[in-house]
Amino acid sequence: MKTIFYTAISILSLSLLSSCNNKNETAKTAQKEEVKMDSVTKGSPIDIKLSNIHFTKSINNAEKLITQEANEKLIFKAGEKSDYFSDPDGKLSNTTAPMLLSKVDNTKPFTLTAKVTPEFTEKGLYNAGVLYIYVNDGFYQKFCFEQDERGNHRIVTVRTMGTSDDNNHDVVKEPSVYMKISSDTKTVASYYSLDKKNWQMVRLYKNNYPKEIWMGISTQCPVDKGTQSIFEEINLEEKSVSDFRLGI
Repeated sequence: MKTIFYTAISILSLSLLSSCNNKNETAKTAQKEEVKMDSVTKGSPIDIKLSNIHFTKSINNAEKLITQEANEKLIFKAGEKSDYFSDPDGKLSNTTAPMLLSKVDNTKPFTLTAKVTPEFTEKGLYNAGVLYIYVNDGFYQKFCFEQDERGNHRIVTVRTMGTSDDNNHDVVKEPSVYMKISSDTKTVASYYSLDKKNWQMVRLYKNNYPKEIWMGISTQCPVDKGTQSIFEEINLEEKSVSDFRLGI
């Protein structure tokens, strides 16, 4: 009887020890993830003013890759194999895409809108024009008009919190699309439109970003030797959509 009792105690002790070890490992993993999300925001100060947005930070020399034309049209180039993505297995991790960013007070509502025309080519897999919410290299969302593996041009969202997810949305046949990211401080949602009147929501989630964030634009070229995107009607304002389902 004593033998059975002591055996039961031993099994219970080992189970508790194993559980504690697992919890410790989980805590360590979460701590590492949190450290990555809280890493320092990188970039260089710039001063690029348009009518409805003021870019004050550049990442990966973005200011050297833009050309401003009439009516505040920006042609934004990207070099070869430039991307922002943190693959769960680490194989495709890359933080070399250029960004132009504007500081936003996330305790207030905001909406970033732009007309985006990427350069899609036969070999331009994942070429995209992109809108960003950016905190640092471990914590951001990108909203893309992107070329997929089958040559389709589609709306894509990627949210990175330590590692990136990847969400393919609607295929768009038109060469240009209006894109919008909006928040009322509690909720963040992303939309696209062909006419800037009827908006389709593609993603919505809780706003868990810090008080200070950066909103901006980017071009990416993860596979090919270089590309460009055209950005027009760029507008960053201190208000949100009134209907998060309809995006208006």
